[in-house]
Amino acid sequence: MLAHSAAGDLALLHAGRYPERIRSLVLVAARARAAGIEFPIKGRREAFALRSGEPWYEEAVPAFERAMAGEATNDDLWLLNRLSYGRWDAAAEAHAASGEDGYNEEAAHAYPGPGAFDDAASVREVLAKLDALVLVLAGELDLSPRPDKAAEVAALLPRGELVVQTGAAHYPWLDDSEFFVRTVGTSCAEAALSGRLRSQPPKDFPENRMN
Repeated sequence: MLAHSAAGDLALLHAGRYPERIRSLVLVAARARAAGIEFPIKGRREAFALRSGEPWYEEAVPAFERAMAGEATNDDLWLLNRLSYGRWDAAAEAHAASGEDGYNEEAAHAYPGPGAFDDAASVREVLAKLDALVLVLAGELDLSPRPDKAAEVAALLPRGELVVQTGAAHYPWLDDSEFFVRTVGTSCAEAALSGRLRSQPPKDFPENRMN
């Protein structure tokens, strides 16, 4: 199972309810409210400060402050889209534009509604025993989650591994597709191999002794 951003909550809820169905899990820049881990606003300020060398940084400062105060305009939000990408180029701009028409603000507000993540303690209890490979991939520049919070998510899981992708933000497959594909592919291959080995009978199993 692979989940990105807010879908991380769904993946963790699913793993908490049906752990036997999870052989491997890849969490990419993923939320973890379902496991009781919140990503504080101060992390966004830390990430924003990392972009001070960008040519658009000074222009983005007032827009960022308005966003933190809940007063951002549509123009502010479009400018701040740049923070979701490790580099703002034609590919990033096209990707940002492609999501404009598909955003459902009403659904976004309803998604974390009352009671959605009230069972975090039970989810954490199951995750602490989850026998599955879990890759937690965070972008070095991502506003949310910051790498330190992603590390908390990985620490919940017995076989959790944190990878921080250098120079990446919230869409790491755009920032360095080769690194992203290699990292995720390796994790999935290891999970597949682990699953095959676990499915094989032990050497002293009767069927093997007969051969």
